[in-house]
Amino acid sequence: MVTALPSLGLPLFVLVMLFKLALFDRLVHVPYMAMNADDRLVAAGTLALLAFWTLWLPRRGRLLALIALDVLLTALVYADLLYFRYFQDLITIPVLLQAGQVGELGDSIHALLSPRDLWFAADWAALLPLGIALLASKRLRGALAGRPAAASRGPGRARRAAIRRLASGVAVFLLGFALVYAPVHKASTTWAADLFTGNWWNLSLYNVTGVLGFHGYDLYRYADEHWMRGGAPAPAEVAEAKEVFRERGDVRDQLDATDPLFGRYKGSNVILVQLEAFQSFVVGKRIGGQPVTPNIDKLMADSLYFDNFYHQTAQGRTSDADLAANASLQPLPSGSVFTRFAQHAYDSLALTLKDGGYAANAFHAYDGGFWNRNMMYDTLGYDEFFSKNAYTIDEPLGWSLGDKSFFKQSVRLMAAQPQPFYSFLISLSSHHPYALPASVQTLDVGAFKGTMFGDYLEAVHYVDAAIGQLVGELKAAGLWDRSIFMFYGDHDNSIDDWQPFETFLGHRLNDAERFRVLKGVPFLVHLPDGARAGTYRQAGGQLDVAPTALHLLGIPSGGKAMLGTPLVTAQPLAGKEVVFRSGAFTDGKVLYVPPEDGLPEHSRCYDFASGSLLPDASRCSPGAQDAVRELQASDLAVTRDLVPAMRREP
Repeated sequence: MVTALPSLGLPLFVLVMLFKLALFDRLVHVPYMAMNADDRLVAAGTLALLAFWTLWLPRRGRLLALIALDVLLTALVYADLLYFRYFQDLITIPVLLQAGQVGELGDSIHALLSPRDLWFAADWAALLPLGIALLASKRLRGALAGRPAAASRGPGRARRAAIRRLASGVAVFLLGFALVYAPVHKASTTWAADLFTGNWWNLSLYNVTGVLGFHGYDLYRYADEHWMRGGAPAPAEVAEAKEVFRERGDVRDQLDATDPLFGRYKGSNVILVQLEAFQSFVVGKRIGGQPVTPNIDKLMADSLYFDNFYHQTAQGRTSDADLAANASLQPLPSGSVFTRFAQHAYDSLALTLKDGGYAANAFHAYDGGFWNRNMMYDTLGYDEFFSKNAYTIDEPLGWSLGDKSFFKQSVRLMAAQPQPFYSFLISLSSHHPYALPASVQTLDVGAFKGTMFGDYLEAVHYVDAAIGQLVGELKAAGLWDRSIFMFYGDHDNSIDDWQPFETFLGHRLNDAERFRVLKGVPFLVHLPDGARAGTYRQAGGQLDVAPTALHLLGIPSGGKAMLGTPLVTAQPLAGKEVVFRSGAFTDGKVLYVPPEDGLPEHSRCYDFASGSLLPDASRCSPGAQDAVRELQASDLAVTRDLVPAMRREP
C-alpha cells in the first residue's frame, strides 16, 4: 500500500484539499458566491500549481512534501475561516504586517470555533503518523543525504527516472495554469471586468480566484505596489507636491488667524454622516405635491446648506468619499486607497481630533471587511469600528440594517462614549438598485413607479425620514446642542438614463448641467447654537469636510497634509477650486471638463451659471493646471506613503 502511495499522492492531495476548499466555501457562505464549476476548476488548478514540484522529488520525499503542503494549506484556510467569522474578510499581507487585527481574535477565538471545523483536520489522523514513519525511514534519510535509491540501479535508469519526474511536473504545472487561466480570464473579461484594478472587497476577488488563488494574487499585489514600482520619486516631484500642500496649509493658517468663526465651537462633539448615493438634485423638490426630502428641508431652516457641493470620487466610490471627507486627499485613478494603501499614513480627521482629546468611532452596519474598512479604520485612528456585528438586525432592509434602526442604535452607542467625541456614520439603505419593500414605501412617485429612478426617489425619501429620526434621537440623548452635525452624499446614483432626471427636474439639461447633477451631493452643517442658517452658493467638495470641522473647533490644520479648505467661514474663500479625479474643476464661475481623447483642443470650458460653452477656453487654463498639480501631489503622497513628508509646522 505504501509503495503505491507516491503514485496516488498528488491526486489524493488534490481531492482532499478540494473537499476542504468546498467546506470553507460552505462555511463562509457569502451570498451569491457559492462555489460553481468554474470555481472548482480554478481550485484544482491552483492546487496543481502549488504542488507540481513535488513530482520532482524522490518517491517518499514526494509524500512527505505533500503531507507538509496539506498541513500548511489547511492551516492557512482555517485561519482565513476564523478571521472571516470575526471580520467578514480574508487575511492579507498588510493585515499580517499590521498584526493588530489578527490579535483581536485572541479573546474571541473560542466563540469562533465550531464542531464542523474538525473536518478540516480529519485526514491528519492518517497523514501525521505516515509522515512520522517516512521521517524515520532509512531509505528517506539516505535520499535526503544525497544517495537516492535509483542510483544503485545504474546511471541510465536514474536519468530516465529524473526525466520522467521533470516531464510529469511540467505537465502538471501546464495543466494547472490552464485550469486557472481559462475561468479567471473569462470572468475578468465579462462580469468581473476591472475587478483586479478596481476591486472593492477581498471576497469579490475570492469569488474569482478561490481562497488559495486570492492569497497568491494578494502577494503579487503587495509586491507590485511596494517593491516593484521603481525607485524613489524624483526630488523635484516631491518638492512640487510639498509646495502644493504648503499652499493649502497657508490658506488654512490665514483663515485660522483672521476668521472669527475659528474655534467658535471649541470642544463640541462632531457627528458626520455619509449618505449612500444621496444626490442634491432631490433636495427641496416635490413630486405629486409631496416633498421628497421633508426632514432635510426642515433641517435646512436652522443649518448651513451648501448647494454647490460635489463628490470627488472615482473607482473607489464609497471608500473614495470616506477618504476625501476624512483625510482630505484625492482618490486614485484606479482602485481604492482603502484596499491598496491601507497601511500608509494619513492625516485623518479622527487622528487629528484624538490628538485634541477626542474619542473617535466609526459606525456602519455592514461587513467590516467591505472596502477593507477593518484595517483602514485602524490606520485612520478610530478607537472602535462598530460594524454589522455590533448591531441587532431588527429592521432588515436592502443590504443590511435599515437606516432608521441603524441611526437609533448608533446614537445609543455614541451616547455611551466619553465626550467630546467624533462619530462617523455611514448609511446604506439608499444603495443601488434602490428597491425597498412596499411596507416602507411612503412616497407616491407617480409615472416613475416601477422604474429604477422611481425606486431611487423612494429610497432617498426613506433615508430622509431616517435623518429626521436621527435628529430626534440626538436631541433625546442630549447630544444635539453639544454637537456639530454634518452630512454629505457619497457619490451619484449610477442611473445613466438622463430622461427621468429631465422629467423630474422639468427641463432639458445641457452638458454642464448634467455634469453638475452627476457630481452634486448635499452638504449640510448644523452648529450647536443653530447659527448662520441659510443656503450658501460657494463651490465646495468632499475634501473640504475635515478642514471645515477642524476650523470650527479651533484646531489648526495648516501643518497637516490636507488639500481642502474650510467652507464655514464668515466670508467665502475667493478663488477656491473643486478638483475632480478626471482633471475637471469648478470655482463657481467656470466649469472645466478635460478632453476624453487627451487632445487639449477638445477640452471644454463652460460658464458655470448658464452652462453655455465659452468661446475662449483659455479662461480655464490656469485652473486646469492647478487641478493637475493637486492630483499629482495627492497621488504621490498616497502611493509613496509621503503624507508624513508633506507635513510642516503651521
